[in-house]
Amino acid sequence: MEPESDRQLRVLIVDDEPLGRELLRHLLKSEDVRIVGESPDGLSAVEAIRSLEPDLVFLDIEMPGLDGFDVVEAVGPEAMPPVVFVTAHEQHALRAFQVHALDYVLKPIAAARFAESFRVTQARLRSRDAGATRVAMSRALRLLLAEHGRERFRERFLVRRGERLLVVEAADVELLESAGNYVELHCDERSFLFRATIGGLENELDPARFLRIHRAAILRVDSAASLVNEGDGELTVILKNGRRAAVQRRYAATLRRALGG
Repeated sequence: MEPESDRQLRVLIVDDEPLGRELLRHLLKSEDVRIVGESPDGLSAVEAIRSLEPDLVFLDIEMPGLDGFDVVEAVGPEAMPPVVFVTAHEQHALRAFQVHALDYVLKPIAAARFAESFRVTQARLRSRDAGATRVAMSRALRLLLAEHGRERFRERFLVRRGERLLVVEAADVELLESAGNYVELHCDERSFLFRATIGGLENELDPARFLRIHRAAILRVDSAASLVNEGDGELTVILKNGRRAAVQRRYAATLRRALGG
């Protein structure tokens, strides 16, 4: 969503420190904005960004659980609104600046620096080239994630359970199976739905740990306990927790090699 030039920018504040949120709120009072929400952690930030669709996010980098980079990764660089990074560590801020993220402010935040940063950001968002700015920012965020190793292989999934968002570690997922427009993540006795395709996730997961075994399934290799020959070249893999999954012929030889057979 691109902000219209004749209305207030809708701003989301993300910072795990109450004083940090309070300071940003105070500094924004003198600007032509409407604060649509505040998030004290990465999980709630992802939810707020998706539901509120703010024009601009002030995003703290250093947060427990999901940090600022995790938030960008979870939302996706292309879907991420324009962002101003907030950080106490200059190396993070300089890196964000060098890959042309919209802007950054260092903690402790100086009022003059903040006002300058906001004016530049606001001008970019209200310019006729705002669409190009969004495209450039998406590319910059993707570079930033890659630079921090966040896009090498997927390490976690953000899933919904009722009204809550949960983080599922990839290391806990034993089997992934296609389920319509979702992929079902099997973790021991628990299962979660994640909106994606098997083919898409295959490209995001570490091939040293995860292996396609079926057109509709991916196995975490070290969760396998045994292989059963069902006859006619058909195989079934038995997981350590007793779960069974079919192995298509085209993947059988690769799976045997991965299991040392």
